[in-house]
Amino acid sequence: MMVTEQRYLDSLFERYLNARRIFRNKEVLRHSYTPKELPHRLEQIETLAHILVPVLKGETPSNIFVYGKTGTGKTVTIKFVTDELKRVSEKYNVPVEVIYLNCEVVDTQYRVLANIVNHFRYESGFEVPLVGWPTDEVYSKLKEVLDAKERFIIIVLDEIDKLVKKNGDDILYNLTRINTELHRARVSIIGISNDLRFKEFLDARVLSSLSEEEVVFPPYDASQLRDILEQRASEAFNEGVLDPAVIPLCAALAAKEHGDARKALDLLRVSGEIAEREGSEKVLERHVRKAQEKIEQDTMEEVIKTLPLHSKLVLYAVVVLEEDNALPVHTGEVYVVYRELCDALDVEPLTQRRVSDLINELDMLGVINAKVVSKGRYGRTKEIRLNIPPFKVKNMFRKDYHLQALLAMDFHRQRRLF
Repeated sequence: MMVTEQRYLDSLFERYLNARRIFRNKEVLRHSYTPKELPHRLEQIETLAHILVPVLKGETPSNIFVYGKTGTGKTVTIKFVTDELKRVSEKYNVPVEVIYLNCEVVDTQYRVLANIVNHFRYESGFEVPLVGWPTDEVYSKLKEVLDAKERFIIIVLDEIDKLVKKNGDDILYNLTRINTELHRARVSIIGISNDLRFKEFLDARVLSSLSEEEVVFPPYDASQLRDILEQRASEAFNEGVLDPAVIPLCAALAAKEHGDARKALDLLRVSGEIAEREGSEKVLERHVRKAQEKIEQDTMEEVIKTLPLHSKLVLYAVVVLEEDNALPVHTGEVYVVYRELCDALDVEPLTQRRVSDLINELDMLGVINAKVVSKGRYGRTKEIRLNIPPFKVKNMFRKDYHLQALLAMDFHRQRRLF
């Protein structure tokens, strides 16, 4: 490296290092942070404490199911209450273990059981591999590990609806009945779900063994979100760096998203990051607008990247039609191009009815717009439009090895030749 380049890099890092710091403690704005106080969740905290207090008397508490939309404070409240329960249980010499599992990550019955066993690996000196054992053997090991001593074990299953919808409810049936097979330990379940209709997916035998209490978390309004942000901002930012309009704007934007506190915190954090990157003295309203645009783009990119292959092919069919200036189109026209894409990749196509379902799913995700319109005496049909510029979709697809061949052959140009 040349001397002039080294001097430039030195001055570059020193310039960023010596710039006015926006954040005092950015971690306070992360979803994983558990604050000392939870504004506007006192009712839910007291309900949960009332359900769990039997532990301190040596009694097994009821199972709990917590419902509410994303960003309504479910997870942070459960962590807050269980942390406090553990603290008080130590004071009264009541052994309590809390095991937290996110079922979006730990997404099979085997993994749930293995992770619970491995929570006690330092105590038992034993660890279950995350694949490879028969599930019955893992369950047997689970009972042995849990029952090693007298204690209360609270298992928190966050996003439990995703686990049950993907794998069925056997895991809940086994965990809710495990106390009948234990002699020393006692287990209680706390399930957290974004789906208020979650119990509709459960078998009658599971429902009968749950004996659960329900706690519902309503969405926050703009005023409540403002209180939450002001509390976090006092710890997260250095004094005087936030323009007075920033917190009300973050709260108002997040209130439109069903009162999502996570969205509000993300907006505030990313606004600060953008201001810091620009070398601004303060976080301003324009930084919030930029943060909103960045978050929406990042969210949409994550949604598209994680789509199943056939959903990506349906989406790519809409992109092809957009680039052919054919939009809006109907389901049948999308299906024709989708089949051509399947042929090009040597993939077995789905039925038109199933593709119609995938179009509805893409519509719900906000990737496309599928509007039902009336054609008078010819009935009703769907008009399909793309909600994202085609080049952005294609840029996201460049990282998918399945679709790289389609991008390389410039599929829409080839279609025009036929």
